[in-house]
Amino acid sequence: MTDYLKFYINGQWVDPSQPRTLDVINPATEEPCARISMGNKQDVDKAVAAAKAAFPKFSTTTRQERIELLQSIMAVYQKRYAEIAAAITAEMGAPVQLAQRAQAAMGLAHFNTNLEILKTYEFERDKGTTRIVREPVGVCAFITPWNWPINQIACKVAPALAVGCTMVLKPSEVAPINAYLFAEVLHEAGVPAGVFNLVNGDGVDVGSPLSSHPDVDMVSFTGSTRAGILVSKAAADTVKRVALELGGKSANIVLDDADFNKAISSSVMTMMSNSGQSCNAPSRMLVPASRQDEAIAVAKAAAEKVKAGDPNAEGTVIGPVVSEVQFNKIQGLIQKGIEEGATLVAGGLGRPEGLNKGYYVRPTVFANVTNDMTIAREEIFGPVLAILPYKDEEDAIRIANETVYGLSGYVQSGSVERARQVASRLRTGNVHLNGAGPDLNAPFGGYKQSGNGREWGEFGFEEFLEVKAVLGYNPA
Repeated sequence: MTDYLKFYINGQWVDPSQPRTLDVINPATEEPCARISMGNKQDVDKAVAAAKAAFPKFSTTTRQERIELLQSIMAVYQKRYAEIAAAITAEMGAPVQLAQRAQAAMGLAHFNTNLEILKTYEFERDKGTTRIVREPVGVCAFITPWNWPINQIACKVAPALAVGCTMVLKPSEVAPINAYLFAEVLHEAGVPAGVFNLVNGDGVDVGSPLSSHPDVDMVSFTGSTRAGILVSKAAADTVKRVALELGGKSANIVLDDADFNKAISSSVMTMMSNSGQSCNAPSRMLVPASRQDEAIAVAKAAAEKVKAGDPNAEGTVIGPVVSEVQFNKIQGLIQKGIEEGATLVAGGLGRPEGLNKGYYVRPTVFANVTNDMTIAREEIFGPVLAILPYKDEEDAIRIANETVYGLSGYVQSGSVERARQVASRLRTGNVHLNGAGPDLNAPFGGYKQSGNGREWGEFGFEEFLEVKAVLGYNPA
């Protein structure tokens, strides 16, 4: 077990203001794999003061200086890549291949995307006699989750650094090791003192003081809708900018002209990936009622191929869920699905066969689900798929939109044009047509209670910019 007991403030590793520690649990073994310090308001005040002091100088650095800084970060990140991936496997249970090819890879990819945007972005342009200037928003507070930890850190930190902001990061205390390694990367890469700061802790003692801090100009939060509401309320008194990427209950509409074998089997694998712990997971599969039996057979066969087990073992498709808290929540929702009358097609309660330790959940599929059932309404955040039958295309669109969430959506059809038409009617921030994967240049974010603001690409870049109009800049 390794200790990570210092915070990174003003370019130095410093002791917390008060000694208080927390064990980081490896969800595959249920044993501690690391120990961190837990911060408080005093630590937040020090970190924010460092970021505030660093802002005047860093915000006026040149484009070329920031280009070279991002390039330096990427070079050091590459050196530490394997270490970062291994940390993610240990602290949140991502299988080795997923940690290496997706989890750690996304961190590097966001820096590369923002580097390319920075090279050509127009920070100033003229509109008649007025000069429109885009300037860094200021000191940013970042509160990030455990499910795609380095992805969510990098998609905030990379654009913020690219435009000249300074920042304080509070990563999830459930999976904080990757953030600690990331801070070491930034330090070695030469990020100036005070520009990036790291304070570990929980939402009450660190997240809330950060969100409400009068010297923080923007707070960007990724996590549950419940916690996002608390962040918004804490930020309201100082009228700071708030960006929220929250929960989802994404509908996956399989139209009657889709290739059922391909669409359903691939959708099951997408849903189960990362143990179902993705906010944009296609967790509600909508199929024609007349073909639900066919869909059930394909989904059952696909789910039974999802091997849950040791994330370090070859052939493992999904590892454990992240914690005992999450395991118990998921078990409770599976029980709820059974009690409310959904048909259990695959999986169910308890651990997968042969696993008697670790927070492993059986890959589970329910059918004959109606939109008023708990498993259709609540974000389960586990490998649990709900299949909902629909009467016709209009009914499918109605069911898809009948949710408080609106983060992502999926449409499967033999006709791209038909898929496009259905996509245009979904009230959601993303729609994936026929299995299309992520696009780092596309905006990521949601409608309704899935949040506000956008991350990724140029849209995410601009979240960290204020807009100034200088009137009379170009006299007539």
